[in-house]
Amino acid sequence: MALILIVDDSPTEVHQMKAILEAAGFRVETAADGDEAIRKARALLPNLILMDIVMPGMDGFRATRALSNDPKTRAIPVIMVSSKSQESDVVWGMRQGAVDYLVKPVSASRLREKAQAALPAG
Repeated sequence: MALILIVDDSPTEVHQMKAILEAAGFRVETAADGDEAIRKARALLPNLILMDIVMPGMDGFRATRALSNDPKTRAIPVIMVSSKSQESDVVWGMRQGAVDYLVKPVSASRLREKAQAALPAG
């Protein structure tokens, strides 16, 4: 069963995404900011990370860049999940190492579909 790390400082967003993904058969861990995300990613080595951008402390762009540059976590796909919908945000997120970018609010079906697509085959 694949493990997904949800990184978001909104308890409501975390609750919604967690419920959708657990119902789809995923195991879910959570982190509230970029620093916690990096610690948990290194410790748990999740199969996928869903990364918000606007968070206190280290934002999602910086956390994604750090994960992409770390040999221990660089193979973990990161999907940015943010209310920031400008094309420049999407481009910047992908340049930091994200494999995809979803704009909030994300429908349950789209979240499940994108999570499945980003997971390594196997």
